[in-house]
Amino acid sequence: MLSRLQELRREEETLLRVKAALHDQLTRLKVEELALRSMIRSGDENAAASSSATAEGTPQTLGQMDNEDAINQTELHLSLQDQEEEEEEEEESD
Repeated sequence: MLSRLQELRREEETLLRVKAALHDQLTRLKVEELALRSMIRSGDENAAASSSATAEGTPQTLGQMDNEDAINQTELHLSLQDQEEEEEEEEESD
């Protein structure tokens, strides 16, 4: 009985250490996510500034830029859709 209690205490200590380690890792990941979001926002701001500078260009150039943006967004959407399908297939096979 006493040995079982000691074993449970050791297991509890181990689980508490694991919990603390996971909490630390989660905090680091949240910080990294915020940093990445900030980088994306600053990149979007830079792109908006450069596109406003090129807005003085010819209408044909602007049309090409719009088409390029649409194509890039479509490719991104398709790649995300493929990943979602793969995840669904993995979940179904489990």
